[in-house]
Amino acid sequence: MRFDAVLLASFGGPESPDEVLPFLERVTAGRGVTRERLDGVAQHYLDLGGVSPINAQNRQLITALEEELTRRGAPQRIYWGNRNSAPFFAEALQRCHADGHRRVLAVATSAYSSYSGCRQYRENLAQALEESGLADDLAIAKIRPYYDQPGFIERFAAGVAQALGDLAHRGIDTVNIHVIFTTHSIPESMALMSGPAGARADARPGAYESQHLDVATRVMRAAVGNESDAPAWSLAFQSRSGPPQLPWLEPDINTALADLASTGVTSVIVAPIGFVSDHVEVIWDLDHDAAETAQHLGLHLTRVPTPGTDPDFVTALADLVQEALYGRDLQHAPDWATLCTGACCPNERADLPVVPAV
Repeated sequence: MRFDAVLLASFGGPESPDEVLPFLERVTAGRGVTRERLDGVAQHYLDLGGVSPINAQNRQLITALEEELTRRGAPQRIYWGNRNSAPFFAEALQRCHADGHRRVLAVATSAYSSYSGCRQYRENLAQALEESGLADDLAIAKIRPYYDQPGFIERFAAGVAQALGDLAHRGIDTVNIHVIFTTHSIPESMALMSGPAGARADARPGAYESQHLDVATRVMRAAVGNESDAPAWSLAFQSRSGPPQLPWLEPDINTALADLASTGVTSVIVAPIGFVSDHVEVIWDLDHDAAETAQHLGLHLTRVPTPGTDPDFVTALADLVQEALYGRDLQHAPDWATLCTGACCPNERADLPVVPAV
């Protein structure tokens, strides 16, 4: 076995109101986010009780993944560490080491190629090895982006298909329906530099945006096939957090809704393909802000669930974990194991050490 432990690596979130601001300050440190914006986002968390659902969702995913691996005869205890809240990565690695593990496989709750969604996790884990004093006695590698796994795509396809069926039952013609796929907006410069060095585009959209367009295309194909009357679709962005002078990916979901309302569209299906679970950004930006915008515009909005612990998604993650654990050839294209090197998704501010990818 190539690895003897599995670590679920996630973003983190507050678990009480007094943790909200310290959590957001860690998230935005050094990024030029205004205090006004920080206070605004903090209020989103507080309005939802001051507790992010992401931690509970991660606990549920760990249980589901452990059960699936056990069912396959490959039982694994799965550890858990976060970038921005307890349990932090260093603490998680210390726990792995204390339990006798020496080769750790990390699975991030982020499916796409970008600095913040992939490479930064590799930097964080390398830093955690140093902080914990385990750099010479513990090895760790991160599983590659998994946006292309059928189990990830099928959950969204099922949601879109169900939403279309519900609208058809209400007599809504597909010419009046539009599907908007959403993901987290990132700086344009980060988007352009996303992906493996040997596969990056020299111009927009870059790997990050290209991967989302690929997923959206596959979702629509799975949801409606090649029907000539399939609804139109587009990609929009949400959750922008950077300074206003820095160009980020657009259009914002609310701008996209306003543009669609002016064309005669009456019903919108929103599929958040950039996310693996219904955490605060999904709930607030889509179920609150976008829903409010749609209501104001007279649009009927249906939001598709994220994969969460859907069996197809858990199966997809288990496939990747099992392949990596036992050293089998990873069945995917392109060959991410060779493309995801130290040069992929570069850090624009500093060249920091990273753990390898598999």
